[in-house]
Amino acid sequence: MRSLIIFLIILLVVLTAGYFFVKNKLGINPQVAVSLINPPKTEYIKLGPQGEDLPFPLTVPEGYQIGVFAKLEGALPRVLAIDPAGVLFASVPARGRILVLPDKDKNGIADNVMVILSGLNSPHGIAFADNSLYVAETDKVVRYEYDQQNFLTGRQETLFTLPTGGRHFTRTIRIIGGKLYTSVGSPCDTCRENDEKRAAMLVSDLDGKNLRVYARGLRNTVFFVEGAGGIIWGTDMGRDFLGDNLPPDDINIIEDGKDYGWPFCYGDKIRDSKFEPGQNADYCLGTTPPVFALPAHVAPLGLTFMDGDLLVSLHGSWNSSVPVGYKVVRLNVEGRKVSNMEDFITGFIKGSSVSGRPVDLIVDGDGRLFVSDDKAGLIYVITKTE
Repeated sequence: MRSLIIFLIILLVVLTAGYFFVKNKLGINPQVAVSLINPPKTEYIKLGPQGEDLPFPLTVPEGYQIGVFAKLEGALPRVLAIDPAGVLFASVPARGRILVLPDKDKNGIADNVMVILSGLNSPHGIAFADNSLYVAETDKVVRYEYDQQNFLTGRQETLFTLPTGGRHFTRTIRIIGGKLYTSVGSPCDTCRENDEKRAAMLVSDLDGKNLRVYARGLRNTVFFVEGAGGIIWGTDMGRDFLGDNLPPDDINIIEDGKDYGWPFCYGDKIRDSKFEPGQNADYCLGTTPPVFALPAHVAPLGLTFMDGDLLVSLHGSWNSSVPVGYKVVRLNVEGRKVSNMEDFITGFIKGSSVSGRPVDLIVDGDGRLFVSDDKAGLIYVITKTE
């Protein structure tokens, strides 16, 4: 025992002397030296290579870099999701597939692109809970047993069916507060809806039971996300054929029991004079306006929070005399208020030539932002450089 104590004392003296020699004589901070030998994970990601070269120039703010995470060879990715192990998933509605895109070395380039599910009916939304993978097809929501180690699915169960047909076919799901939320767009531009499950957000238990309408009057809330305090933020697309400047597209805080106005209202409780004029003149008084109005026809889709700001992808117009949208913007959020919209990613359009259209946005556990593009068939990765 005495020998052990003497050894430990000598070791402590040697280590202490070595510390001060390195620091004072060599001018090296030992803590920095250790971090260089074994750098923190987040710093490695910031400093390491991120993605392949872009096929067309995109601009991001100073302090960020952007590259291509995956080239999908003609597949057009939409919804992005991250499984419990931090692996990126993407839906490809046009091909009926759900893809897995692992990046084990975190170099910002997918190791490979694997198909985990195929033959589906326009799959869009993806979510994870426990050992389950949830997928929203255009006509139903299905839950699969999920093996995250081997990227395999097992027993499947249809939780509930959804109305189909019409103009807006995508169905998006999120798990928030232990509940499953599903958005279903309208079948038309403006019309009286005959199915309460359309132009609405639904909520159910995770097993699909107790399905009900959570919010209504949402023409086409293709994407929504959970913010601080469990608040649900969603984008919504306004109706068409009112000219270049009307109606605004929306950022909404979506709450239980609220009516967001479609098809009778748009913007800040403005009655749509072109839809059933002379009827329901006071309808808009009882509706909920957006928390932020976007320019008309920019077609807002994916949204996510990053560093306290709200990022929103503007997919781009199809019915504006001057193309608008085609970028990702950053909005300042303070509580339930939104302000100061500024460009975050631009370059998808040059003049009238469109090279890409941003869709969904998601931030992984390492702070990397992923963006899907359903025109170029790419998934981008954006990281900080400082």
